Amino acid sequence: MLGIVGGSSLTDLAGLALLRREIVRTPYGEPSGPLAFGTIAGRAVVFLARHGFGSTIAPHEVNYRANIWALHAAGVTDVVSVASVGGIRGDLAPGVLAVPDQIIDYTHGRAATFFAHNGRPVTHIDFTHPYCEAMRERLLAAAAAAGETVVSGGTYAATQGPRLETAAEIDRLERDGAHMVGMTGMPEAALAREIGLCYGAIAVVVNHAAGRGASAERVRLEDIAAVGRRAALRVHGILHQVVARHGG
Repeated sequence: MLGIVGGSSLTDLAGLALLRREIVRTPYGEPSGPLAFGTIAGRAVVFLARHGFGSTIAPHEVNYRANIWALHAAGVTDVVSVASVGGIRGDLAPGVLAVPDQIIDYTHGRAATFFAHNGRPVTHIDFTHPYCEAMRERLLAAAAAAGETVVSGGTYAATQGPRLETAAEIDRLERDGAHMVGMTGMPEAALAREIGLCYGAIAVVVNHAAGRGASAERVRLEDIAAVGRRAALRVHGILHQVVARHGG
């Protein structure tokens, strides 16, 4: 079954024929909200709003372990994450959609693994390629079928938030090889890998990163929501194509 985790630019799932909402209890506490079970074109889908109802949960306060565990417990095998990002690379301007293939993690203090304090031997996972390639290919094919142009590849820098970055920090991220910056990519991707979910992401560029383009002097926060709303319509089209191609 396919699970979709919506970020600040996707707080609900258009076209979902809702069957029920379910609050899932987990060993790691409460998820961001109830799971929405439904169908799109007759195919089962589960939707979870990462930031909760009304987008009240800040990126560093999201219970990523509970969210991923709840999806897995509900029978989800494949996950699409939708997340807002700032564009660092020149071609990642506001309104662009991207399917990243790499991550650099700058977060701290987040509960980042299922393998801590469980009395078992230390467990390592391979994270060379943090996104499931099968899901990346599915997302790119779905975008093409929906008539949407997306950027294939790119390195996502996951920062702590909730504040945006300084221009100097963005310069550093660029030197490190990052192409876009967001606040929710980690530990979500790593937890999905630990628990065996095929995880991919659609990154919605909602602003130029600090010190870049229209954000050279300041990030215009008042423009971000409008860009996200316009992009959400395109993301919905891609997601419907993903669902149509999913075997669950």
